[in-house]
Amino acid sequence: MFTFAFCTGIENSVPTIKGGTERVDQMEKCRFYENWRTDFELVQELGLQFLRYGPPIHRTWLGEGRYDWAFADETFADLKARDILPIVDLCHFGVPDWIGNFQNPDFPALFARYARDFAIRFPWVQLYTPVNEMFICATFSARWGWWNEALTSDRAFVTALKHIVKANVCAMRAILDIRPDAIFIQSESSEYFHADSPAAIAKAERFNAERFLSLDLNYGNDVDARTYRFLLENGMTPEEYSFFLTSRLRRHCVMGTDYYKTNEHRVWADGTTSGSGDVFGYSEITQQYFDRYKLPVMHTETNLAEGPQGDEAVYWLWKEWANVLRLRNKGIPVVGFTWYSLTDQVDWDTTLRENNGRVNPLGLYDLDRNPRAVGRAYKTLISNWRNVLGTQSVCLALPLFLPSEQESPLVQTRFDYARSLIHAREAAEAAAPRQTPAEPDAT
Repeated sequence: MFTFAFCTGIENSVPTIKGGTERVDQMEKCRFYENWRTDFELVQELGLQFLRYGPPIHRTWLGEGRYDWAFADETFADLKARDILPIVDLCHFGVPDWIGNFQNPDFPALFARYARDFAIRFPWVQLYTPVNEMFICATFSARWGWWNEALTSDRAFVTALKHIVKANVCAMRAILDIRPDAIFIQSESSEYFHADSPAAIAKAERFNAERFLSLDLNYGNDVDARTYRFLLENGMTPEEYSFFLTSRLRRHCVMGTDYYKTNEHRVWADGTTSGSGDVFGYSEITQQYFDRYKLPVMHTETNLAEGPQGDEAVYWLWKEWANVLRLRNKGIPVVGFTWYSLTDQVDWDTTLRENNGRVNPLGLYDLDRNPRAVGRAYKTLISNWRNVLGTQSVCLALPLFLPSEQESPLVQTRFDYARSLIHAREAAEAAAPRQTPAEPDAT
């Protein structure tokens, strides 16, 4: 059992660019494939027991029911031996070439089988992020035309979003069939849109409603009439919408919220947007998400580049941590914090749209695996706060167990109890009358 999860991550984004002709593989660019043992040692050096990490989907998932598990077998065995709890990131901004892109209607069912087969192969894994940043993935791929399908329309955006979120929901169900006490930590971008003028208010309100769409669908939260009409007008059917309303998997979830300086936007009168910087900040925006969903929260991503003074990222770490403490002191159950990622990243200054090989100094360590100032600061923060947070409540704890504890009778008891709850839920759903798909509000 854990009262708080300090975490970092291995950056494993793999979108395609230039019409699908080039793959951007962050694990390759950050030299993870040759340095993964060292990287896992660095995780331990920081004093961490949680790591966001997943196998490279395009190298692992070769076809329907066909896999190359060699690299995953090696890396996950090492994590297990180190007693590190992975939060398994199965799909991070891209799919294998044989899938195509997120416009493919077969993706949800195919991905669910991949998730199930992963859970069968690694039954000791308890934590998952099936699809990372669903809203951002759909936006960058199908509304802004940057990645994967490279489309720029509302219809393409809605198509990508419904496929991505359905894939996430179906994957959660598939994993629960194998690991009924699995916990899903959605890593989702927490956004806000500020109106620059009265002429921009309506547009900002629309954007602020749509920012919730991925989590609304994932958690079965009924959207407002205007947003519902937007979904129907852009290709979602009432039956598809009803699928999300009846999924009922939120009880297995922690709401992961990501926050960067780029998460807040200034909306202009013509509907275009630009970065506004951190006007509200993490605590205010996460409060809005918590008020909507009432789920435990984890700060699942943040970073800032180390600048010329050398302490810019250190100050940002302090600021984000202060926001986490503010939320906890207000009674919001924040159960974890993540600096993302372990090492520097490459080409995020162009949002991965260009293969320039430009290193972005965002990590706890540089690409030679030397600690940055923020890495040293994070290690100190973890040491200082790890034991203090647990004293705030003996009741607020994550029902998680280390890999070395997986064979204990207590874990098996909780496993059996979790399965009984799923069976009870399934029986109740089978007995309930079938819902008629909702119709759009005429107002």
